[in-house]
Amino acid sequence: MSTAGFNSQNGTGTGQAYANGPSQNPVALQQPPGVSYGMTHQPTYNPMQAKAPAPPGPGLYPAGPYQPVPPVSSYQPGPPPTSYPSSPGHPLLPRPPMGGHPSHTPPQSASPSPGPRIPPGQATPPPPAVSSSSYYPNPQQPMAPTWQYNTPTPPLGPATSISAPPVGPVANHVNPAASLSGPSPPSSSAYSSGPPPPSISHSATQPPGPGMPPTSRHGYTQPGVAPPPMNPMAPHTYQGQPSRPAYGTSLTGPPPSGPPPTMKPTPPPTGPPVANATPPPPKADAQCGDVVNSTLSPTDPDSQEGDIECPGAVAGNGPQAPNSYNHLDNKMAGPTPTGPPGRHLGHYPSLPPGYQNTSAPHATPPMHPAMQAATQPYTQAPQPYQQPPGGPGPAQLSPSLAAMSLQSSTPEALRVVNLLQERNLLPPTPIPAPTPCLTQDLQKLNCSPEVFRCTLTSIPQTQSLLNKAKMPLGLLLHPFKDLSQLPVVTSSTIVRCRSCRTYINPFVSFLDQRRWKCNLCYRVNDVPEEFMYNPVSRSYGEPHKRPEVQNATIEFIAPSEYMLRPPQPAVYLFVLDVSHNAVETGYLNVFCQSLLDNINSLPGDSRTKVGFITFDSTIHFYNLQEGLSQPQMLIVSDIEDIFLPTPDSLLVNLNECKELVQDLLKSLPNLFEKTMETQSALGSALQAAFKLLSPTGGRMSVFQTQLPNLGVGALQSREDPNQRASAKDIQHLAPATDFYKKLALDCSGQQVAVDLFLLSAQYCDLASLGCISRYSAGSVYYYPSYHHQHNPAQVERFQKDLKRYLTRKIGFEAVMRIRCTKGLSIHTFHGNFFVRSTDLLSLPNVNPDAGFAVQMSIEENLDDMQIVSFQAALLYTSSKGERRIRVHTLCLPVVNSLSDIFAGADVQAITGLLACMAVDRSVTASLSDARDAMTNAAIDSLMSYRQSVLTVQQPGLLAPACLRLFPLYILALLKQKGFRTGTSTRLDDRVFAMLQLKYQPLAYAMLMIHPALYRVDDLTDEGALNINERTIPQPRLLQLSVEKLSREGAFLMDAGTVMYLWIGRNCHPNFLTQVLGVPSYAAVPDNLYLLPELDTAESQRTRAFIGWLRDQRPFFPSLHIIRDESQLKASFMQNMIEDRTESALSYYEFLLHLQQQISK
Repeated sequence: MSTAGFNSQNGTGTGQAYANGPSQNPVALQQPPGVSYGMTHQPTYNPMQAKAPAPPGPGLYPAGPYQPVPPVSSYQPGPPPTSYPSSPGHPLLPRPPMGGHPSHTPPQSASPSPGPRIPPGQATPPPPAVSSSSYYPNPQQPMAPTWQYNTPTPPLGPATSISAPPVGPVANHVNPAASLSGPSPPSSSAYSSGPPPPSISHSATQPPGPGMPPTSRHGYTQPGVAPPPMNPMAPHTYQGQPSRPAYGTSLTGPPPSGPPPTMKPTPPPTGPPVANATPPPPKADAQCGDVVNSTLSPTDPDSQEGDIECPGAVAGNGPQAPNSYNHLDNKMAGPTPTGPPGRHLGHYPSLPPGYQNTSAPHATPPMHPAMQAATQPYTQAPQPYQQPPGGPGPAQLSPSLAAMSLQSSTPEALRVVNLLQERNLLPPTPIPAPTPCLTQDLQKLNCSPEVFRCTLTSIPQTQSLLNKAKMPLGLLLHPFKDLSQLPVVTSSTIVRCRSCRTYINPFVSFLDQRRWKCNLCYRVNDVPEEFMYNPVSRSYGEPHKRPEVQNATIEFIAPSEYMLRPPQPAVYLFVLDVSHNAVETGYLNVFCQSLLDNINSLPGDSRTKVGFITFDSTIHFYNLQEGLSQPQMLIVSDIEDIFLPTPDSLLVNLNECKELVQDLLKSLPNLFEKTMETQSALGSALQAAFKLLSPTGGRMSVFQTQLPNLGVGALQSREDPNQRASAKDIQHLAPATDFYKKLALDCSGQQVAVDLFLLSAQYCDLASLGCISRYSAGSVYYYPSYHHQHNPAQVERFQKDLKRYLTRKIGFEAVMRIRCTKGLSIHTFHGNFFVRSTDLLSLPNVNPDAGFAVQMSIEENLDDMQIVSFQAALLYTSSKGERRIRVHTLCLPVVNSLSDIFAGADVQAITGLLACMAVDRSVTASLSDARDAMTNAAIDSLMSYRQSVLTVQQPGLLAPACLRLFPLYILALLKQKGFRTGTSTRLDDRVFAMLQLKYQPLAYAMLMIHPALYRVDDLTDEGALNINERTIPQPRLLQLSVEKLSREGAFLMDAGTVMYLWIGRNCHPNFLTQVLGVPSYAAVPDNLYLLPELDTAESQRTRAFIGWLRDQRPFFPSLHIIRDESQLKASFMQNMIEDRTESALSYYEFLLHLQQQISK
């Protein structure tokens, strides 16, 4: 299909109102307050928001109508491109002459001008300095910097300034904190300076109603909203703008006024919920309830900024299509467990179904120890349960939870540990995620910690209690993780709360057979007629047994109201550096061969499209039109004003043109074999690729081998090799230009994600280039010193990573929203995405290897609540063209004592969140600031424990058992490549380490922070795992100290992205011959990176163990076999975190430093 065909339907592509068109609403471009990328230690003052209108009232929900904010300008889609006179092109030649081409001047009707789409940034006055520690009562006392864990923060770096005054966060109710005209006064507590940010609350006042007849599916009109007329969509034509509701969105109004609901059973409502007498705002975000651009009509292309995660048609409307329930990828599914008999017929629980008796979860297959540390048995099968004849109200856990109070007896988590005396604290096996203190029935239904994890598994009742604990509150998510067992529901009715739009989940309460109470906002909702039928048991009248109410992780195949255009096809565009430097590395052969091998495994369907662009000092396009005898190269040398040389046939249907694509891949490496072009016009190539992908969206894969030095986005080397080992602050961690960030935001607006593969031996300014992936929800792969002959280990890693990258699952045009119980609020996100409104993440692509983190605060006291819930909803288009919604719900108890908070601390999750915060602090403030703040995080939490939890004061450095590894992990972060000082570290290596900490799911990030060390020369089958008839040895984890090494042994260090096998000088000859295949230590080759496949028990055990470790993660860690003389021995030794180096303390010295600070 031609580009013009798409554009005639869509204007300039998908045109979402993401605030990054040629003229934009300034709200989304500057990060809304509290949705910042930087974690700084200033109070909640943002100079960019000083001009925001004052809130209409002091409360969170304004008493009067929402004040519409006029947009700066509506984004006007450009005219669709007309058909160009197609250039005849050239057969593939090493360098076709330009003379044969007509003069390509960019036609006016081409896709939007690549000029600056965002006004240039202006200098922003820095926020006022504040006492760095403000944990202490005297704010004037100068102390080392520290975090305000639970306060919204100013955006990263200078915010892109807008010529019109900023309008503030219009995506939600008025922010009472940020719209004040001055900075908030410094608070005595660093964790609570400034008023808390607004809670994300969405209120819709849609009246409940029974199901409508099938004919009314597209004609249902919600009261008060006149939906635009909607014609049936023709197949494969894009109607409207993506990610906007197809018809009438819900009305927004404040939720019922008055105090928060109590935990007692609520009588049935006698009428509709109380709403304001004032008219509702004219426009609601499709997530239902977020005011976004209140001056636009529902039919205006820009009026639906949000996702369609919240279509106008709500549960109960629409045809009563039969349900189907599928278990996808159910590799582990055993027989469905059955619950005990004796359910009382006719009784509907007033407790959430999770409180009922459920059967034992499925066993999970054995996992890598470090992965086990982040997981628990994970069941996603529907589980029958015994129903009690009655019970207390919805979230009323007492007296059962009271009986579990941690104060009755000291649990293991609170056992007092003197860190200075107990030296061998590292357990021999990985630490599992702590289990929340919930009833057993509820915990069985809880979300797996692999997917959804909180830093505190017991939520403090108040913000002041959280401040007192001095620990960060946040969530770590791995939302699109490959799951072996995922319930998938097909239904025309997706049941959601009419007020806050929460998806029904195991933690809601059924008041009776026809009504359920939301566990986030406590609204009572009607159960739609269709939901009364259970597709699993094929029975009627048991809504609490539906799979949606039995599984904390579930996927819905979304009905048509969750689409605004037909789901986009899978589109893959490869942008390849073919300069002299690139050809020298030899990566092009590996890429072309890998794509040839995996071309039939690319995720997609019959609509899948592919395209190729190569570049050096000019941009080369490839005409792959069906019917051509060979691909044609079209060269555009005017890189200052890039344009597409032909309107179509640059992106082609893979099935129809597969032979041409294969011909191109076979000839590409030879085509540029003798090139002498040394320049790199990466910026222009990215602009060209953006123009090509804009009409459909898709994935752009960019391969770059040097610093871009020509045209837009050109960069200069900022690294001084002499300063690499400087103990002072590291410069140039922030981008040198905003070109790549702006382009990424443009890409995000057109549903394009950019993945960057950087293969280079030289400095490439990853701090600048990485922005193209960071803000478009892409990912960065980095292969330093890549060379096809000199670095075979990197070549193997590139091949394995590329295969995974090309064949893994992918979601297109995705958005993710995280909701939480009323009283909690989210204020900072970490990961690769663009924040479109205060709580909506734009993810043009989502992949199963991406992790996210969010910081939270407690806005309102949670006094009447025993439990709170968090829900992440990911709406995406599968590669097969299905619109799907993956929902994860986590339930945690609320506690009112410090000892309970400490007992529920998840030390690995806290470390992972602190790492994300430290990366932001390094960029916005300085590396030394971030290092001080991490050290203070350990000091403050242990000081709080000593002062507020310990009843008997003892000498020594005391920690609760659950936090005994916290100082070790903080020291590991200080010595991690991203944060270390005094050790020679290349700037790109440092920046990549920081990017990894922000992007990797927790289980993988922890290995990069604190590697695992095993002795492998004496592996036995004792305690081994048996997987697929393979025996996997399970050696003990060792402390990261040279004293654990032995010259007689061989030791494997797993550092996440790399593994080292260190061979001792006096290693047993048996290991050398049976595993390495060499007669003696001296015969071990210098650059050995593969274990020979020998037919010996020792070789099979060692290879099985290393292979099993590698299989547990999505990327491929290279293996380096090193001796004492090896160059890489220094890298191995730098990971010995507990030992002293010239520039860093040993673990024991660090503990003494902490004790000294605490006892001041």
